[in-house]
Amino acid sequence: MRASSAIADVTVDDVRPVDVDSVFERVQQAMAPRLRAAVDRLPAAIRGVVGYHFGWYDGSGRSVNCPAGKLLRPALTLSCAQAVGGSADRAVDAALAVELVHNFSLLHDDVMDGDVTRRHRRAVWSQFGVPAAILAGDALLALAVEVLAESGATPATATGSVSTLCVALRDLVEGQCKDISFERRDDVTVEECLAMAGGKTAALLRCACELGAVHGGGTPAQVSALARFGWHLGVAFQLVDDLLGIWGDPQATGKPSLADLRARKKTLPVVAALAAPGARGRRLAQVYLRPDPLTERDLATVAALVELAGGRRWAQTEAQRQLHAALGYLKAAEPVAEAHEALVALAALVTRRDR
Repeated sequence: MRASSAIADVTVDDVRPVDVDSVFERVQQAMAPRLRAAVDRLPAAIRGVVGYHFGWYDGSGRSVNCPAGKLLRPALTLSCAQAVGGSADRAVDAALAVELVHNFSLLHDDVMDGDVTRRHRRAVWSQFGVPAAILAGDALLALAVEVLAESGATPATATGSVSTLCVALRDLVEGQCKDISFERRDDVTVEECLAMAGGKTAALLRCACELGAVHGGGTPAQVSALARFGWHLGVAFQLVDDLLGIWGDPQATGKPSLADLRARKKTLPVVAALAAPGARGRRLAQVYLRPDPLTERDLATVAALVELAGGRRWAQTEAQRQLHAALGYLKAAEPVAEAHEALVALAALVTRRDR
């Protein structure tokens, strides 16, 4: 999906500011009990592992209250339902399914990437082992489909929603496959990297917004516009994620500094810098693409070269371009004013976040 030249010129300053924390507070109130109830349906052998991932239990199964995700995707789903004039309550099951899929992907991503921490504590695979993490992710994926199929929507809407979710899952898997394949290649292009982001990250945000619009009773035009809003927002999200993977504060991100560089990832800022003409891009390739292990000094050099070659600036500019396109499609959906303001606030958060 690409931004159309017909999309209206719109910015995050075009609507009244909204306290995004209040949006997340409402979403937490709506989603927390439903998420707990859904996880309680899982087999006892896996509930504790999933509960640990969500921050409800420690490694020994004792109740705790650790930081968890903000529920961005459910917030988009519920707000999109309201944007087309529907009730957020009608989209809670869809929002829950999307959040379960998101956490399935996190559990498996941590295994594939070898990330030992998640949200400031040990990742599930590091705490319980790889088999437990894979099974926990599988359980959440199955639970997501079950929740969506049993939603209070009409049979046709439920069937269509499951199909929409499955399409997003296929795109997500394809994007992850591309991400992994990039690690073995030295010729990855910016276009390929953007396409990877479109599957790995944008597909699920597109799905979140599309399902919200469908369950809110939106017209086909509104559903299409909000799906495109979600897709462009998802690409912006991945761009910011890649920036944080290099320059993010470990105290905020919960991951080691320069984490993506340690893993030799071909993220968007890196690929843009490698493609840049001039001595800095060539020097970056010499250091980053060599087979030898990278020392701490090498990592600092690589981060500096990515910035000097323009990778950081390009990613920041592209994130803003994707945000601009997303907001244009949001406006095209002719959303209800209050929901419009909430969605703009959520979109702004995506490009201004620090974790």
